[in-house]
Amino acid sequence: MERLKNRRILLIYIVAFLILISLSSANVIFSYYSTARSVHVSVANQSIEMAKSIADSIDKESYKRFLANPTKNEDYWKTRTLLDDAREKIGALHVYTLAIDNPKVAKGMIASVPKDSPEFPIGDPCTVPESEVQLAHQGKTYFTGILKDPVYGNYLSVGAPIRDINGGQVIGYVGIDISAKMLDDIGNEVIKNSISTFAFNVVFVVIVLIAVLFVQKWYQKEIKKAIGETEKTYLEELRSLISSLKSTRHDFVNHIHVLHGLIEFKYYDKALEYLNSLLKEAKLVHLSLKLTNPALLILFHTKWEVAQSKQIDMQFDVSQDPFDRIQSIDLIKLFSNLIDNAIEATMELPTDERRIKVVCKKIFNSYHFEVENSGIPLSPREKDKIFLSGYTTKIAENGKPRGFGLSIVQKIVCRYSGEIQVKSNNQSTVFRIMIPF
Repeated sequence: MERLKNRRILLIYIVAFLILISLSSANVIFSYYSTARSVHVSVANQSIEMAKSIADSIDKESYKRFLANPTKNEDYWKTRTLLDDAREKIGALHVYTLAIDNPKVAKGMIASVPKDSPEFPIGDPCTVPESEVQLAHQGKTYFTGILKDPVYGNYLSVGAPIRDINGGQVIGYVGIDISAKMLDDIGNEVIKNSISTFAFNVVFVVIVLIAVLFVQKWYQKEIKKAIGETEKTYLEELRSLISSLKSTRHDFVNHIHVLHGLIEFKYYDKALEYLNSLLKEAKLVHLSLKLTNPALLILFHTKWEVAQSKQIDMQFDVSQDPFDRIQSIDLIKLFSNLIDNAIEATMELPTDERRIKVVCKKIFNSYHFEVENSGIPLSPREKDKIFLSGYTTKIAENGKPRGFGLSIVQKIVCRYSGEIQVKSNNQSTVFRIMIPF
């Protein structure tokens, strides 16, 4: 069974590791393509602004004359010189003008290209896609994805309108082609500078995974610890209950024998007196009718049996409520420690002065618990230190550690955002607890 459990844990770790690798890889791939896309958009927007600036710099009257006679005349070379100068300054692959007189196909008019590239014939269709041509036909700017041209190479294109001198009518477009290699170089440089961010993301995911595994292991450890404490507490109380039931059965048989003997010998007054003394034990029947929380019922019954064996008068004042807003194990720890302390305190008094009262009530939206006992009052110093872990006013028996009961009680009360008060005088010592819900 242990080997199977270890295999399952190992399988969980392997799956978690694979998930980590998958998430990290997906994150790196997504970041890479997202960065590349951001570079393309950023360069395209910047190039559109350059195209607008070039369009504004063109001599509109000269360009109109060229359009009226599209040949390599003086007006052609005037605009061509401007485009050549702009291309060299911005490092673009091509800078050119377009004629947008067709919503489907744009024609290149004047093109500035590198010396090792073939000249672009005037009026030839260009590679700008139809969707971007339609935007240009509407007088809008545009940019494309990476276009693959077998003659001029791979590039991204942008365009901005050339408007006449009055700034109204569109007489053409300035197009700029950015080399795909340049875009890749820029993207790679950005990604190179972002490697630390990618690495941080991977390390962050690893740390999160380790933290999750650590928290899970810690949680399982705490659960096992809590279960162990719960089991121990229940077993102790169950043993006490079984012991008290055996004692009750034994006492019951003895009582029957005594009553039978008194009645048989006609000691009726003595039999009646004996029955009246037995009526005190009937108080537990009333308690069992009111307590609907089985854990508390068993605990109170067990402690009452212990009190009876030590000649302590123990009284209960309880509400008919399940007290289910608090876990049963916490109720048992709380009352068990308080009542055990009360029993120890009363044992220092003569038998006729030993009294304990247990209150367990629901009042409006809160639980009110009290354990009051007669006994020697606590000193101010003892009241200040009584909730400290390990502090005790008693002498250790058989080397067993003491002084942890009230610290456990305080932790439980704090866990439920409650309050605990201690009052002690010559008549009694009382622990009052209020837990809201």
